[in-house]
Amino acid sequence: MALTSTKKRDARKSMHQPGWITLEGGFAARQCVVKNLSATGANLTIDDPNSLPAKLRLAFSRDARSGRSCEVVWRRGKSVGIKFVR
Repeated sequence: MALTSTKKRDARKSMHQPGWITLEGGFAARQCVVKNLSATGANLTIDDPNSLPAKLRLAFSRDARSGRSCEVVWRRGKSVGIKFVR
């Protein structure tokens, strides 16, 4: 009997689309590039990832009311991995 992995990663969709990061309260929208996206998270490129707080919102428009709440899970150079949270 073969065991199947329950921790299988969601399929990631490669993209190179502009996105907007807003901080809590919806202030200071900063542009980023969404490199890939899945149902559970995304990989972003941003000029100064070390200035990002642990919690933020990601949107595909500059409207701060849209978007999804996220948490940063890793940072490497100008790349940031985020997971979507409720």
